[in-house]
Amino acid sequence: MTEPTEPTELTEPTKPTEPTGPGRWPASGQRSAAVADAERVLGGWLPPDADQAHVRDRMVAFLREHPIDGADRDQRAGHLTASTLLLDHERRRVLLTLHPLIGAWVQLGGHVEPGEPTLVAAAHREAVEESGIDAPVVVDPVPLGLDWHAVTCRDSARRLGPSAHLDVTHLAIAAPGAQHQRSDESLDLAWFALDALPEGADSVVRAHLARAVVRARR
Repeated sequence: MTEPTEPTELTEPTKPTEPTGPGRWPASGQRSAAVADAERVLGGWLPPDADQAHVRDRMVAFLREHPIDGADRDQRAGHLTASTLLLDHERRRVLLTLHPLIGAWVQLGGHVEPGEPTLVAAAHREAVEESGIDAPVVVDPVPLGLDWHAVTCRDSARRLGPSAHLDVTHLAIAAPGAQHQRSDESLDLAWFALDALPEGADSVVRAHLARAVVRARR
């Protein structure tokens, strides 16, 4: 499989067709559109190494076992999340957020919302919301990397509890001159040179960034 050499600009995410609101996912027997999309995308994704292939296989198996609530934050066994490594237009800097729960610099991202049709739509929304950038953001629809990790996160009722994030990261590019603005979900938000990440930058971010640099400069 050949990955695209240029990211694809997304339009505004399609208006949800499934019920919206905290924790409201498809009724019993109705498959989540985001889960179906993720299973399709990951099933056709070419992993960069054996470790990523193992994570992909685990994720696809989980999605097949959880076709309705595989992206629902109330599923404590785990759920899909969507994130982006957002680079500036010149591909020289990356925008990272200081996460309040884990105290580390990580990529932009979060939970898939009820009714979102695709993972890349969720990643696009998260990039715009968490960066505060009001200029266009271009997201590559081909996943950059995967990560399955244990977390403590909030469910739809805002209750903290143990779970797992099945995170799919995409490469995103900001428009020229884009200005960021920190949201309430972040302790800090800043651009960093690609070769000068801050102390405490997550190891997964570093691994994804190495792949992002290669792809973004093709």
